[in-house]
Amino acid sequence: MAFDPVEELKRFHGAVNALDFETIENYFAEDATYVSKGVGSLSGRDEIMLAFRKYFDDYPDQTAIDTLVEKVSPNAARAVWSVRATHSKTGKPLVREGEETLTFNEDGRVTHVEVKDYQAF
Repeated sequence: MAFDPVEELKRFHGAVNALDFETIENYFAEDATYVSKGVGSLSGRDEIMLAFRKYFDDYPDQTAIDTLVEKVSPNAARAVWSVRATHSKTGKPLVREGEETLTFNEDGRVTHVEVKDYQAF
């Protein structure tokens, strides 16, 4: 069966929404990179997972909805999303909209994530 980056992105986002850190970690290649205004540029699975865990400590009630998921290349897919969450310590609401492109390697692991927020973060 041919690799489908759209289906893999949907599965990845499902793991994120379920806060399934083991599955999230298994998605990332050891040398993956992650770029977002919110966290800057991260290099390596360990650094990415540290940022994921910190973010979800701060926003454990996050709900994210993909309004579009599309294939952008044989190894990449893009999702347009919206996020709602509340900071666990301050109670301040977080509302974000943007897009995320995931690039996969031949083993189906994420090698690069590029996040673009549509408004100032």
